[in-house]
Amino acid sequence: MKLSDASLPNLPESVGRPTYDRAALTPGIVHIGLGNFHRAHQAWYLHRLMQMGLAHDWAIVGAGVRPGDAAQQERLAGQDYLTTLIELDPTDTTAEVIGPMIGFAPVQPDNAALITAMADPAIRIVALTVTEGGYFLDPATKGFDAADPEITHDAVNPQSPKTAFGAMIAALKARRDAQAGPFTCMSCDNLQGNGDILRQTVVSLARLSDPGLADWINKTCSFPNSMVDCIVPATGPNELELVRSLGIDDASPVTHENFRQWVIEDSFCAGRPDWDKVGATFTDDVHDFEAMKIRMLNGGHQILANAGELLSIETIAGCMAHDQIAGFFDRVARHEILPHVRAVPGMAPAAYVDLIKGRFANARIVDTTRRVAFDGASRHPGFLIPSIRDGLAAGTPIAGLALAEAAWARMCAGTREDGSIIAPNDPFWDDLQAAAIAAKETPNAWLEQRQYYGDLADDPRFADAFTASLRMVWDQGMAAAITAYLEA
Repeated sequence: MKLSDASLPNLPESVGRPTYDRAALTPGIVHIGLGNFHRAHQAWYLHRLMQMGLAHDWAIVGAGVRPGDAAQQERLAGQDYLTTLIELDPTDTTAEVIGPMIGFAPVQPDNAALITAMADPAIRIVALTVTEGGYFLDPATKGFDAADPEITHDAVNPQSPKTAFGAMIAALKARRDAQAGPFTCMSCDNLQGNGDILRQTVVSLARLSDPGLADWINKTCSFPNSMVDCIVPATGPNELELVRSLGIDDASPVTHENFRQWVIEDSFCAGRPDWDKVGATFTDDVHDFEAMKIRMLNGGHQILANAGELLSIETIAGCMAHDQIAGFFDRVARHEILPHVRAVPGMAPAAYVDLIKGRFANARIVDTTRRVAFDGASRHPGFLIPSIRDGLAAGTPIAGLALAEAAWARMCAGTREDGSIIAPNDPFWDDLQAAAIAAKETPNAWLEQRQYYGDLADDPRFADAFTASLRMVWDQGMAAAITAYLEA
């Protein structure tokens, strides 16, 4: 059955569906980067509120700034912007159709439609899921990269911007000039201090063309920090077949685990939905939640995925079923990351390790090592390298983290241990591959990528551990290197 508003009454009885009148919804949020994660997470929370008869004036207008976003727009428009969410826990499958999204700004080179959508006074939140690497940061300093070609274009052409941030600035200018007021700018990406980073990007870019507007944005807009968590694989043939087996023809279904968490700084300049009524946590102290999740879950993902790629293991669950890789993750998490993570209300760091081990091991979530390993150039500096720095400062072990960095370096050489090719999997793949190949003979060539490692190359405690690990991975293989680490 083709998914649409008209077909909702005829869905299989086992499939949940909206009980609210979608025709009566009005927009309140523009969400840029409308992929699987957003629909399984932020949109799901809003759907839950709408099912309670609340937040009907907070419906979502989707948006994107990349060519691929136009294909997503077409898929969703063809089914009235409905999405089938399929929850896969280890013993059961449940499905529901959610409907808080009511439109999608056309994807255009100058982002004119997106600017118009955000300039609408009804829009009170502009949210983003544009990946960790999408905020134009210098990888080493985390400062704003004003030299990026897209940024320089937007600085010179503020009314026809290429980036989401340039479009936000143009919309905010229109709102200021029309006295329509600001909107909340809300990052939902895996960056510690993601709201602060979004503020830095937006205000810094605005300052390049209009300092007065930059000051107005900085003063009137809010940029709440948040932590988001739900494991959501990419959609492929298996997921499309699964939704068909449920009796639904959905061009863009989403599978997800049976866990969600959303912790948000309660800083919204133009109001917000009551997401806390459906399980979100509002707090003035997001930092510890962010650190626990980013260091342990996102960092743990990199530990598993890079090793798994080298050993030709296709999924994260497959990595957890591999005794050595699972042991590698457990030891690094408990002995090298955990000492630098503080407890949060209701969760001690050791208990969190146990929680994510179970989540990673869910074999029904087909989360590929390739997807998780994507964009290591952003993820290693964001997720693992801070733990290395903390370990060096505190005098705690860092040998396993050094091995994780060696696995990334070996993976970027572009071949698995069975000789198969690893296709390019990073925006900076060519540079990474050149450094990785050079590092086979001269390991320090990898650490001299100072945009990622900064002065870590100069610290013999880390550099020596990395060199020993990389040489063992090349000479004896990843499994042997893990065994040596576990037995040390």
